[in-house]
Amino acid sequence: MTQQTQQTVVITDYDYGDVDIERAIVEDAGPRLVAADCKTEDDVIEAAGDADAIIAQYATVGARAINAFARCKVIARYGTGVDIVDVDVDAATRRGILVTNVPNDWCQNEVADHAMALLLAAVRKICGYDRQTRAGVWRWQSGEPIHRIQGRALGLLSFGAIAQAIAARAHAFGMRVIAHDPYMSPEDVTAHGATPVSFGELIEDSDYLVIQAPLTKETHHRIGEAELRHMKPTLVLVNTARGPIVNDAALYMALKEGWIAGAGLDDIEEEPAKQRDWKPENPLFSLDNVIITPHAAYYSEEAIRTVRDFAAREVVRVLTGEPPHSPVNAAQLAIGRPLR
Repeated sequence: MTQQTQQTVVITDYDYGDVDIERAIVEDAGPRLVAADCKTEDDVIEAAGDADAIIAQYATVGARAINAFARCKVIARYGTGVDIVDVDVDAATRRGILVTNVPNDWCQNEVADHAMALLLAAVRKICGYDRQTRAGVWRWQSGEPIHRIQGRALGLLSFGAIAQAIAARAHAFGMRVIAHDPYMSPEDVTAHGATPVSFGELIEDSDYLVIQAPLTKETHHRIGEAELRHMKPTLVLVNTARGPIVNDAALYMALKEGWIAGAGLDDIEEEPAKQRDWKPENPLFSLDNVIITPHAAYYSEEAIRTVRDFAAREVVRVLTGEPPHSPVNAAQLAIGRPLR
């Protein structure tokens, strides 16, 4: 009688301090868990080439890595966006590998709160006031000019669940909400409390613009020099999605030369968490009219627990023959080659 080989689950990377939650879930089901510290695709190949399943946070699991996997059945993402998996998960689908994510309600309120916090801090010049006050300048004039929020137009690039939660918060502040989402019917946009607009109208008519789109081939550098030059000079740009959606070089010029008034960014184009020895050399850090947080919009203790638990259980479900709860490419696999 042939002895069955124990399955292996590799966590390519994580910044949670430990993998105790995942280990308890995975090893209770039978497979062994291996935690790695991958930053490059070569790291992923070395750590997970023979894995039966992979859980990834930031590390790129691209086509080269996917084609090198010997027996992987599922790649589970810590989070909702799957841009780290060959951008559009095509390579995984071709290999018959399931890709799963965590439905975005795991951090919907956290991201919506963070987007509003960045917007309010930028509009009300909170960081500037704080710097001036600590330096001994006690003058309301140090924040000039500040304009009333009520009645302003908040634009949303993409109008999924998180953007809808941002819209609800914006309404509470008396803002008008406009939204552009090419994958959503105008009727659905209206039903969720926003006015549907074209991309051009979004860029030109917004007083504040919040980016909440996924990172895809189409949205990479969607906001560049041409778009920034068409925005109002009083506009505040907030990005609580992915850094590469905005061209940082163009944004730096826009903020430095006054094409727009300010920005609040939860990520920057080089995505520091994906680099091993990152240093804060991005020119945006030299500007006072931008607020930058370390891709922390999703964070709360409750959200972190949820995303770790869900990703680990997705892997266990697939390895034990059950369907995952949040597959990304199951439909494509159903009409293509079967899972191995």
